[in-house]
Amino acid sequence: MARVPVGIMVRLLGRPGLWATAVRLGWRLRGFPDPAYVRFRMVTMYGDGDHDARADDLITYLQWCRSWERAKQL
Repeated sequence: MARVPVGIMVRLLGRPGLWATAVRLGWRLRGFPDPAYVRFRMVTMYGDGDHDARADDLITYLQWCRSWERAKQL
């Protein structure tokens, strides 16, 4: 999973509208989640605990988080 931070950073550079959401999410996590949790999430998303998360999937997740934050303000 070491490639994910670089991939997500490259994708985020072109999406300044997601920067604040990414910072808020990073603050909530304060580092990387427990490896067992990450493995569980990879199994539920990709069917394989050894699968690396894709940067596009993380961007989609950040977009969902941003839309959820905006909806809560309504």
